Amino acid sequence: MKRALISGITGQDGSYLAELLLSKGYKVFGIVRRASTSAFERISHLMNDLNLVNADLLDQTSLMKAMEIAKPDEIYNLAAQSFVATSWEQAVLTGEFTALGVTRMLEAFREECPGARFYQASSSEMFGKVREIPQSETTPFYPRSPYGVAKVYGHWISVNYRESYNLFISSGILFNHESPRRGFEFVTRKITHNVMRIKTGLEECLYLGNLDSKRDWGFAGDYVEAMWLMLNHTEPTDFVVATGETHTVREFCTLAFQAAGIDIKWEGSGLEGKGIDSASGKIVVRVNEEFYRPAEVDELVGNNKKAQRELGWQPKTDFRGLISMMVESESDLQKEGVTK
Repeated sequence: MKRALISGITGQDGSYLAELLLSKGYKVFGIVRRASTSAFERISHLMNDLNLVNADLLDQTSLMKAMEIAKPDEIYNLAAQSFVATSWEQAVLTGEFTALGVTRMLEAFREECPGARFYQASSSEMFGKVREIPQSETTPFYPRSPYGVAKVYGHWISVNYRESYNLFISSGILFNHESPRRGFEFVTRKITHNVMRIKTGLEECLYLGNLDSKRDWGFAGDYVEAMWLMLNHTEPTDFVVATGETHTVREFCTLAFQAAGIDIKWEGSGLEGKGIDSASGKIVVRVNEEFYRPAEVDELVGNNKKAQRELGWQPKTDFRGLISMMVESESDLQKEGVTK
């Protein structure tokens, strides 16, 4: 039986990855931080099948102990301070977790189980002010946030450990990937959650930032399969994981309202942009400058040809299907009386 260790197991990606590995017969260990309150909602249905180990990306000794306990064949480093907006407010902490935390994980890996295989979660935010469209594994990085900068460090330190110590380390440069398990602070979940609240009369209006911001959005459940394929590939290397399509926040919003049975029309642009319910004439979307980034990234869209060619991977869930899935999940949560 193969053994896997996942940092960030309580997050969106960690929960989907744990499900995938359990379905393949793995013994799955997850790193969790000690806290006064638990945050196991995403993995509550898996708790009887998981082995959780207390450790922290800020504490080298605890990470080494976790690897000693797990004795993993595969390590998936998904833990990070992963919200871009927060990285501006907590830049130093973001660097500690998202950058130096990778080094601590790699050192623990090198010392305790160098024969294992290591996955590093890199990010499309590393491209930032893009140098070419679409972005591939060879596109130069130009991050535009403390989070993006920290991810570049994590990516390059992984490359350096791979080349310097001859370790099996692969990085997945994942573009935006969403799901019903996405955190409420992310724009996609913010949209689908509030669309259903507007639909049921719990909310009147959704406030967003730049409606014309473009992203390459996929389904997290598809993307964790790419992570597993990377660690079961013949050679360690890096892969862009993306859909190859780009859409605006405005498009995402339009389809989310449609999935909830509301047709909206758009008026104005920039800070004057607003979405209006065609049936009632009410304004249901407004732009708020507070949600603009200090430095916006350009058009993020990934070239996934290497992943298709070498891993046989491609996304199974399309843009409209992803949004419908998320809106339907919000509807189910409301019916169950789960509101926020």
